[in-house]
Amino acid sequence: MSEKIIASKTVYTGNIITVRKDQMRFPNGYSGIREVVACADAVAVVALTDRNEVLMVKQYRHPASQELWEIPAGKIEAGEKPLQCAQRELEEETGYRAQNWRQIYSFYTSPGFCTEQIFLFLASDLTKYNQKLDQDEFIEVEKITLPAALKMAASGQIVDAKTIVGLLTAERYINQSVMPD
Repeated sequence: MSEKIIASKTVYTGNIITVRKDQMRFPNGYSGIREVVACADAVAVVALTDRNEVLMVKQYRHPASQELWEIPAGKIEAGEKPLQCAQRELEEETGYRAQNWRQIYSFYTSPGFCTEQIFLFLASDLTKYNQKLDQDEFIEVEKITLPAALKMAASGQIVDAKTIVGLLTAERYINQSVMPD
């Protein structure tokens, strides 16, 4: 069951998103409008220390009007591969590099209206370097044990979806004592 685009009109173009209205033909022959927020894909990184601590970042998120605990993440730049982006974002946001990397999932954040897909990585064997924050980034970094981070998610202290997915996935792989291929 697929829908066909009959016409498309861009209604807004910003720095990180484009909004368009797509005139669609549905499988039953009817037509209608789909509003789409188009944006670059992104990465998210669960960086684990040798003590099963997770590198977490705390930053103010304007759309949420609050500081949020998150795993390191960021938009994939033009021409960049997801792994390259994950490596760049981990170092920029936390000041750490990792020797071991595994991509474990990719998922859509809100496929009802948004094109964004996030590639989730597990990173381990960490070495401290220097944070390289962008001019508009103000990030606090903490190491939090995985059980404590999971409790924070369960209690509503962590409300970011990619972070919750990442933490639950990390727990699964640690409990199985297996890193994904």
